[in-house]
Amino acid sequence: MYKKLLKAGLAGGLTLIVWTILINGFFGFKHRMDMKHVPDEMAVYQILKQHIIEPGRYLCNPPLTDSNQFPDNEPVFSILYAGFGHEAASPLSEVFSLLIAIVTATICAFLLSFASERILSTYPRRVFFVFLIGLLITFFSDSAKYGIGSYPLSDTLIIAVHNIIRWTVLGAVIGLIVKPESKKNV
Repeated sequence: MYKKLLKAGLAGGLTLIVWTILINGFFGFKHRMDMKHVPDEMAVYQILKQHIIEPGRYLCNPPLTDSNQFPDNEPVFSILYAGFGHEAASPLSEVFSLLIAIVTATICAFLLSFASERILSTYPRRVFFVFLIGLLITFFSDSAKYGIGSYPLSDTLIIAVHNIIRWTVLGAVIGLIVKPESKKNV
């Protein structure tokens, strides 16, 4: 059984990496949301570089009104500074991403292996089991990406749909490998 779980973890992890390369690399999914162009980028960059020196997430609010309230219908800007530059996009970060994908898929396969015989009995139920894990994780992680300083509602929903599809694809791969143990005649 452990070999089957490891095989499902490796296949699922590689599937997640291929999915990421296709969706982000070829179709620019995350690029369109996370790397929108800033007009007069160099001026904005110089101001940020001068004033944001510690890593962290920052909010830039409009000035308070005379009644000491934030004004309605004024933008709030979120600034994220991780503390490093483009040198962080190294092969080591890709290896780390691969390891996370393999561990995630292996944990899903492990959880599926403990499911009831009824769930394990059919391929659609095995896929649905992993889908439900992904739905739960997507709900709790992606819904937190919406709001002031985060993504707008439309981007948050697109990210959630993307992640639900990704978990379904992962379930499709894991469901092919993790099956009920065959009963041997004695």
